[in-house]
Amino acid sequence: MAMLSFEKKYRVRGGTLVGGDLFDFWVGPFYVGFFGLTTVFFAFIGTALIFYGTSQAGVFNPWTINIAPPNLEYGLGLAPLMKGGLWQVITVCAIGAFGSWALREVEISRKLGMGLHVPFAFSFAILAYVTLVVIRPLLLGAWGHGFPYGILSHLDWVSNVGYQYLHFHYNPAHMIAVSLFFGNAFALALHGSLILSATNPAPGQPVKTPEHEDTFFRDTIGYSIGTLGIHRLGLFLALGAVFFSAVCIVISGPFWTRGWPEWWDWWLNIPIWS
Repeated sequence: MAMLSFEKKYRVRGGTLVGGDLFDFWVGPFYVGFFGLTTVFFAFIGTALIFYGTSQAGVFNPWTINIAPPNLEYGLGLAPLMKGGLWQVITVCAIGAFGSWALREVEISRKLGMGLHVPFAFSFAILAYVTLVVIRPLLLGAWGHGFPYGILSHLDWVSNVGYQYLHFHYNPAHMIAVSLFFGNAFALALHGSLILSATNPAPGQPVKTPEHEDTFFRDTIGYSIGTLGIHRLGLFLALGAVFFSAVCIVISGPFWTRGWPEWWDWWLNIPIWS
């Protein structure tokens, strides 16, 4: 259905969570709503503070931007603005922007009479971020355990945390998360390529139907999950990957402090080997 004909179904009153009709309007093709305004507010303040912090540090190369969390000595307290306080305020703005965006998705879903699958899925991404900058630092007793805001500085933080546990790839939750990420990419690559092959037949051939798609996979692997099932599977794999990503980092430090290869000693100690 063309977007212009769809807009009559989309631009309807109601479905708002806060503000009623006051913020129930569009700017061009974009729905605003109360949470659209709060998203813009938090995103603008957070971005402006990042630029302010980098300007104070004399850094103007986007690759070397680094807004670091407070030093561990500040614990869970408030830090001076240029010694981690900026990071704390930016973190609040980021959570406010992400949360507002998810709630805006809820309002749009309610307008369209849809389920809440999209904001539910996005909430897993928010959970992963909050795990890194709020939950894990809280469990470890200092905001300094959060990751810095910046490209290279963030990558350095990931590398350093990995080395702290000797070999992070031995983290069992990390293994599950990576397997689910690759599984998701594989499943949706199969799905996307199947759709393209069905809708782009040879010249003179008619466009194929879902029956042809199902038959292809039944002939190939003996089973077809179906047109709806593949999307459910993709969602399940994606959410599982994000969830176990959060698990793998939150257990590193608060619940396991040694090298992750040592965790597998239980396997070597199973009585059957002796």
